[in-house]
Amino acid sequence: MQTTQTYLLLHGGGGVHTMTKFGDLLRERTGAQVLVPTHPGFGGTPKPAGLTGVAELARHYVTMLDELGLENVTVLGNSFGGWLAAEIALCASPRVSAAVIVNGIGVAVEGHPMTDISGFSLAEIQAHSWHDPGKAPRPSGTGPSPDVQALIGYTGASMTDPTLLDRLRDVRIPVHVLWGESDRIVDSAYGKAYAAAIPGSTFTLLPRTGHLPQLETPEELLEALPR
Repeated sequence: MQTTQTYLLLHGGGGVHTMTKFGDLLRERTGAQVLVPTHPGFGGTPKPAGLTGVAELARHYVTMLDELGLENVTVLGNSFGGWLAAEIALCASPRVSAAVIVNGIGVAVEGHPMTDISGFSLAEIQAHSWHDPGKAPRPSGTGPSPDVQALIGYTGASMTDPTLLDRLRDVRIPVHVLWGESDRIVDSAYGKAYAAAIPGSTFTLLPRTGHLPQLETPEELLEALPR
């Protein structure tokens, strides 16, 4: 029987490359099995017709864990991946033992809307996403990543599910919500509301980091993970 700790890392709209280095770090430091998949439809990959939303994608990953026979899985997602991690937690799969939501999106929080980045250049997105934009990768284009279209295919243009905040009361596994305090895409008050909606969850604010802690402050993110 498989007993090794497994992490399923779920990337956001920036694509799988925003998770790969952190996955390597997590694997090296913990000895855990780490899965870093590309969501169907991202990176030019095919997307089955049935994957019409975030809940459907969550069930896709639960089915994958079943097929692989994995147990004791911690699901960790950033941004859109955080929303996806929340939906996987709601699936109540016995294979998933915990979830970590890192600067997740998807909920509607009154007075704290997600920043509308439509029309932003990559430089503008980075300015909103990083505590120190000078450390961000140099923009290689003039607009959002092509993966943004794949993202909207799952989330809709608003990138919000108005039912999610209420549904989170049904989560029954341990959840840790981690948030970069300098995030200008979804602020820390949004993150606290996310955590408050999940029974028994914990909330940790990460200093000197923005929307992408796994890229900007990976060591601090690793240290903050529940043991």
